[in-house]
Amino acid sequence: MVPSVLSYRLMIFMTFFSHPAGQVRGQEMITNQPGYVKGELIFSLDRKPTPQCHASTIAASGERLVAAWFGGTEERNPDVGIWVSHRQGNAWSPPAEVANGRQPDGQRFPTWNPVLFQPKKGPLLLFYKVGPSPSQWWGMLMTSEDHGTSWSTPVRLPDGILGPIKDKPVQLDDGTLLCPSSTEENGWQIHFEWTEDLGKTWQRSGSVKDDKGFGAIQPTILMHSEDVLQLLCRTRAGVIAESWSRDGGRTWSPLEGTVLPNPNSGIDAVTLSDGRCLLVYNHVGGKGWGPRTPLNVAISSDGKSWTPVLVLENEPGEYSYPSVIQAKDGLVHIVYTYRRQSIKHVVLDPSRFPAK
Repeated sequence: MVPSVLSYRLMIFMTFFSHPAGQVRGQEMITNQPGYVKGELIFSLDRKPTPQCHASTIAASGERLVAAWFGGTEERNPDVGIWVSHRQGNAWSPPAEVANGRQPDGQRFPTWNPVLFQPKKGPLLLFYKVGPSPSQWWGMLMTSEDHGTSWSTPVRLPDGILGPIKDKPVQLDDGTLLCPSSTEENGWQIHFEWTEDLGKTWQRSGSVKDDKGFGAIQPTILMHSEDVLQLLCRTRAGVIAESWSRDGGRTWSPLEGTVLPNPNSGIDAVTLSDGRCLLVYNHVGGKGWGPRTPLNVAISSDGKSWTPVLVLENEPGEYSYPSVIQAKDGLVHIVYTYRRQSIKHVVLDPSRFPAK
């Protein structure tokens, strides 16, 4: 007998809360979980560069880590800019604002959702959005030739191109960047954009079919092979949704629900060097808006069956919008919103995760 989607969700729910990771309480217990290496705030709560911050992103460039986020009085306020810090050695540099939404006529709009990406060759890329709201924003791009120390003049992307909307692109074997994107002005819809020349010219797909009305945005991409790709995404339906491509990301299957919950909050995932898939997400459901805690890590060998391995946060408050990469040494780096007061950086060693 094939279990129903509901029973699958119940099974995952029970597995999570019976798993040692699901019983974690307190910071000491979190740091003692297998695979947890360390966690740190990029800047302390008593030295915040802005009253609030959100939507962080991370990349490895040269010998350093680079993180970015948007910060200002609060989300949507015109004073919200893009901030950057880099880590080389044992400390993060003081945050610096590198972009804002000031226009030639003096008007200023908020900035949103930066996305860092280091291609195999070429400069570090920083995509972000500018505009009064997600339904009216436009895409911007800056580059850095010195691993995030200095940045080029921002360039506006072509009309209809937003760039990666929250989560990082993937780079295909031919050098093409496949960027997961979405729009919010005419219902929530997912699409893809790709560039063969690191952002100089672009192509765009149509929207991924959402026949079941998930209301989906902010996809993240898992690569199972050069041809077989999977997207996972945030939805309004209380679950993470997925779609599959069998032609290297050119066409995608209609969205389907997964067994994983989603409280209408951003997620991120990465394909590890050993072929496993790692997902960072809030393991809580609820249609509309749900609490953005706990923040969790799960592992899969096929993108379908997921095993909980770590709890990153489980106290009251908002711990959300993760960004995750794997560095050359095999360690996994995650950054995420810490109560909208700071950005937290966590390092994991996936070789030490408990067996299923």
